Amino acid sequence: MINQDFFSALEDLEREKGISQELFINALETALVSAYKKATGETGGILVKLTPEKKTIKIYSTKNVVETVTDPDKEISVEDAVLIKKSSKAGDVLSTEIATKNFGRIAAQTAKQIIMQKLREIERDNTVSEFEDKEGELMTCSVRSVEDGNVYVEIGGSQIEGIMMPKDQVPGEKYEVNQKLNVYVKKVKNSGKVAQIIVSRTANGLVKRLFENEVPEIKQGLVTIKGIARDPGQRTKIAIYSEDPAIDALGACVGNKGARVNAIVEQLGGEKIDIIPWSENPLEFIAKALSPAKVIKVEQLEGDNSARVIVPDDKLSLAIGRSGQNARLAVRLTGWKIDVKSESMVPATEIEGTTGLEEI
Repeated sequence: MINQDFFSALEDLEREKGISQELFINALETALVSAYKKATGETGGILVKLTPEKKTIKIYSTKNVVETVTDPDKEISVEDAVLIKKSSKAGDVLSTEIATKNFGRIAAQTAKQIIMQKLREIERDNTVSEFEDKEGELMTCSVRSVEDGNVYVEIGGSQIEGIMMPKDQVPGEKYEVNQKLNVYVKKVKNSGKVAQIIVSRTANGLVKRLFENEVPEIKQGLVTIKGIARDPGQRTKIAIYSEDPAIDALGACVGNKGARVNAIVEQLGGEKIDIIPWSENPLEFIAKALSPAKVIKVEQLEGDNSARVIVPDDKLSLAIGRSGQNARLAVRLTGWKIDVKSESMVPATEIEGTTGLEEI
């Protein structure tokens, strides 16, 4: 069976997409065996051989050469095999070419299906290969479509599609087709049929990568991000630290006239950012984490990682924040349970000895 158009198509794929014909040959031979058996009802051994050099597709009936035949569909005696091929002996596999006048159309359909399937597999594998080292990275994308609550994006101009599921979308953000976004590559999933790039606008890693891009001192390792707590679309608290006392970690992150942090706020759609100097003293860190509220005193309570914080009466609502947000983010940033009390709620004797927190 000769099919020049078929092999020409394989040559076109190799030339245009750089996909070797050999990637298709084995899959095609296996599929054509199944197609032939289905079309003819054949139960014996079948072999399909594709030869690109000669542009031929040949089908063979195969039988095992044996001394005593127990399955005539799959076996042939040595005596009968010798009549076909003189050198035949027990243990050989005897192949006989089959005429395939009416198999061309079925073969063409099967080949088309296999080629399309293989192309999808190659595309999936290429996607995984290209993006498997991009997990945890910041990438620019444009919105392709919004369907059933999911946002589908084109990543990095590479024609690769990513998906941003509802849980990875910032509440209140509106996504429009062709809109440019910075996203965090959360996961590269190989589901077997397709490769899926999961991207996020809510991940803490998005904030971290934005700071690394905007603040050279972080990129260079001179300033370290110690932790991030975030209510996406509303507020983020980020703890930063530098081992070099000559480096102003807070100033580096804020930038001249707030330029650096403002650039990040803009990319987050106006999300407020509190930059918190990290301290190895957990009580001091807690006081700073409640910024912008002023703290009078922080004391450790009985039990693990639990503290009471005393603030001026007029700063209580600021310390707690709307719907408890400021205190909640401070808890997540520090890893401590925090009980915020106003000055008038605590006996004066308990406020004495403020451990120098008044100036924080």
